[in-house]
Amino acid sequence: MADLEKIADIYIEHQRKLASFYASFRRYYIDVIDWDERLTVILGARGSGKTTIMIQHILEKFGTSEKVLYISMDDLLVAQYSLLEIADTHFQKGGTHLYIDEIHKYANWSQELKNINDRYKQMKVVISGSSILDIQKGQVDLSRRAVEWQVPGLSFREYINIETGLTIPTITLNELVSNHIDIANTISKQVKPAAYIQQYLEHGYYPYYLEGKKNYHRKLNNVLNITLEVDMPQLLGVEVSKIPTLKKLIYILTTQAPFTPNITKLGANLNLDRGTLYRYLDYLEKASIIKMLWNKGKSYSLMSKPDKLYLHNTNLFYLGRSMVEKGALRESFFASMLNNKYNLKLPPSGDFLVNDEFLFEVGGKSKNYTQITNIPNSFIAMDDILIGTGNTIPLWMFGFLY
Repeated sequence: MADLEKIADIYIEHQRKLASFYASFRRYYIDVIDWDERLTVILGARGSGKTTIMIQHILEKFGTSEKVLYISMDDLLVAQYSLLEIADTHFQKGGTHLYIDEIHKYANWSQELKNINDRYKQMKVVISGSSILDIQKGQVDLSRRAVEWQVPGLSFREYINIETGLTIPTITLNELVSNHIDIANTISKQVKPAAYIQQYLEHGYYPYYLEGKKNYHRKLNNVLNITLEVDMPQLLGVEVSKIPTLKKLIYILTTQAPFTPNITKLGANLNLDRGTLYRYLDYLEKASIIKMLWNKGKSYSLMSKPDKLYLHNTNLFYLGRSMVEKGALRESFFASMLNNKYNLKLPPSGDFLVNDEFLFEVGGKSKNYTQITNIPNSFIAMDDILIGTGNTIPLWMFGFLY
């Protein structure tokens, strides 16, 4: 057990963190996560708001109770102790909940979490970490002990609520396809989505846009570099000498996504063999930088060629660019808004097959039903309209699914 007097500094830092915490919005995912498990794992890309979610939950449920302890593994105060020492001391002091932020920055995280889980069965532990952290591939496989949640960035709905102070609720995909006209009328009486959509596409996905929009893309570029230069070598074993190759691959996608890859040509361009290229694409998807999709009937495997590559969210298009092709933005927005709740495939006709049930063609006002005529449950997700009709649904409404 750690020295109680020394570890008191950690409790003081916990209270300071809670007292100084401020957020102008409440993340939707606080209510999605089941906080009652003995070991809860919250993963997400850098800047997606994992820390905010954890601290907001602590404040809402526990206030300043000393039965709860929040620590971050990048804190120098914490670094002088092992995770097991902190958990043991907290338990001996009557602690019931332990929240551990940035767990991926602690070398022995999986083994010590297993020990904590085994020894202190009455204590609930919540950890957060990089989206590329694999709880099956630490020193100990925690997949049977932990419940994992992937936190996305802000949805268009959340962005509008933050900007306007409104509390517009989420809608389900079934509600959207069956009742989109009434829902659009209800929302449009409160806000005009067209006034916010371009802002969201450029800088609305990561919550740190609230720190200032002027340098948002500079910060996004920094976050991307840290993910590539620090997280991937540390967590995935990527050789530092290969980081420029990953950056080149990302640049290709920012200029060409949605991208139908020719693996042979792409590998030759990047000087990578097929297996290494597939592995790097998998790494970039785990890091929430790209999204890979396969044709209907095909399933993912590490060595299978994706049929299309998308950027994970539209903000990534604007790294170093001011003009982006509208078709690329439309499809990437659609995929980004549905990806975290629904299964996406590429259909023989149309752009997206959702949950093997709904077919969507994405486009602007000139888009027609030519490609999806006579296909059941087929719809057009149309940009630049406020309210749809029949099987034509405004594209902006898909931003209200989470």
